[in-house]
Amino acid sequence: MHAMRIGAIETGRLSLVPLAVEHADEMAEVLSDPALHVFIGGAPHSPQGLRARYERLVAGSPRPSETWWNWVIRLRDEHCLTGTVQATITAAERGCVAEIAWVVGTPWQGRGIATEAARGLVARLRQQGVRVIRAHIRPDHHASAAVAAAAGLARTGHWHEGEVRWELPVTRPPAA
Repeated sequence: MHAMRIGAIETGRLSLVPLAVEHADEMAEVLSDPALHVFIGGAPHSPQGLRARYERLVAGSPRPSETWWNWVIRLRDEHCLTGTVQATITAAERGCVAEIAWVVGTPWQGRGIATEAARGLVARLRQQGVRVIRAHIRPDHHASAAVAAAAGLARTGHWHEGEVRWELPVTRPPAA
C-alpha cells in the first residue's frame, strides 16, 4: 500500500484536494448545518474542534495495514469548499479494500457535487489497483444511495451497524 499516492483529483467542476489542517475554518462553516448531521452523526464541530480532528486524520492511521485518504471538495467556479470525500484503505489477502464516504454541505446539495466527487474517487482508487470499493449507507438515506449507484456501487444484502453495504462489483486485475 505504501506505493499508493493520494494526490489531487480533478473532475469536470471539482478539485478534490488532499485534506490539510488549514481547511478546518472553511470546512467548519461548510459542515455547520445541524440537519446535515442527521445522517452523518454527531454535531457540527467548531473550527478548533475540526482542526484537532484534521490533525489526527492528516497524521494517518496508527494501523500499519490501513491508510486514510481524505480530500476536501473544491467547486472551482465558485472558489469554495463544499464537502469532503474519504477512503479508508486496508490491505487484504487478495488486494486492497477501500471503504469510502462523502459529505456535501447543505447549500451545495442537489447539484451533483457528491456524485461527481464519488465518481472521481472511485476512478482514482481503481487506477491505484484497489480491488474492492464499498460504502455503508443508512437505508433511509436515499440521496447517498443514489450517489453510490451513480459511482458504480451496487446495494448488497450485507448490513453493518444499521447501514447497508454498497459495493463496486469486483473485476479481475489486468493480466501481467
